[in-house]
Amino acid sequence: MRTIWWQDGQVKMIDQRILPLQFAIESYDDYRAVASAITEMVIRGAPAIGAAGGYAMALAAQQSPATDRDSLLADLAAAKEVLDAARPTAVNLTWATQRLLDLAAHLVLPHVDDIRSALLVEAERLADQDVAINRRMGANGAAVVPHGANILHHCNTGSLATVDYGTALGVVRAAWEQGNPVHVWVDETRPRLQGARLTAWELMQAGIPMHLIADNAAGHLMRAGRVDVVLFGADRVAANGDAANKIGTYKLAVLAKENGIPCYCVAPTSTVDLNTLTGDDIPIEERSWEEVAVVDGVQIAPDGVPVYNPAFDVTPHRYLTGIVTEEGICYPPFDVSLRRAKEAAEARIRNE
Repeated sequence: MRTIWWQDGQVKMIDQRILPLQFAIESYDDYRAVASAITEMVIRGAPAIGAAGGYAMALAAQQSPATDRDSLLADLAAAKEVLDAARPTAVNLTWATQRLLDLAAHLVLPHVDDIRSALLVEAERLADQDVAINRRMGANGAAVVPHGANILHHCNTGSLATVDYGTALGVVRAAWEQGNPVHVWVDETRPRLQGARLTAWELMQAGIPMHLIADNAAGHLMRAGRVDVVLFGADRVAANGDAANKIGTYKLAVLAKENGIPCYCVAPTSTVDLNTLTGDDIPIEERSWEEVAVVDGVQIAPDGVPVYNPAFDVTPHRYLTGIVTEEGICYPPFDVSLRRAKEAAEARIRNE
């Protein structure tokens, strides 16, 4: 089953807040509700958020009362502004909403309903392309995973973080499907525990050997020689290769370099933002105090405790061995290799 899809005029998505103890599907027929679902992390993961943005723009077109092209474009621009604000760090969201807005602006069709139909077709195309992209990334990344490797993985980058298959977990999945008997150390990933709740669940569903670890156990495992490669995803990759990912990623990359362990970011070219020159230019979302001070409804910190809760950190490109994309593995200098990958991907989309 896909993480997100269109059915009967609604956007359907798996509610990731309640996994793995409960499985539920939420339905949305208002783009504002989709924006709230993104903010509240009903859906999460940069590629999945991008797909949600595409579907939400299609919803916005359906909701719009516009009877002429200019009015529809104005409504779509307003919807894009609302959607883009839902998760400011994940560039896939703005990439997807811009893709649909650009399509609407360039279409020359006799009726606004034709534009509405074309936007839904494009949103579906974007979602289908995500699955194909993930499979290409998986095949590319599997080549750098040693036989029988112990893989350290942070956050969740599997099917739940994408439309289907996964980015960094897609690499794990591809290696496993090729007969590589890998084993995964799964960071719990505080504060929202995406590793414990989602990655562990996905790997167990797939029958891939894994152990869940506390985040702070990662350094011990590296020093003990029990990690062969570090894999994680990204919510935005700057032009120079600096990568923003779930908080806690930076320290893993530093520890990997200290211990001589290859460290790869796995991200589609849609996550590469050539307009953001370095990681210092990436906006870092800050989230509520409850995520840190409350666990499963139980408050674990004193009343009134001050909390600082950045959702992401930035890993400078010097700590990365490479960046796995659907167009191949990018190596330093990243400003050159990422641009080439981005251009290749854009050409591929134009020709599909």
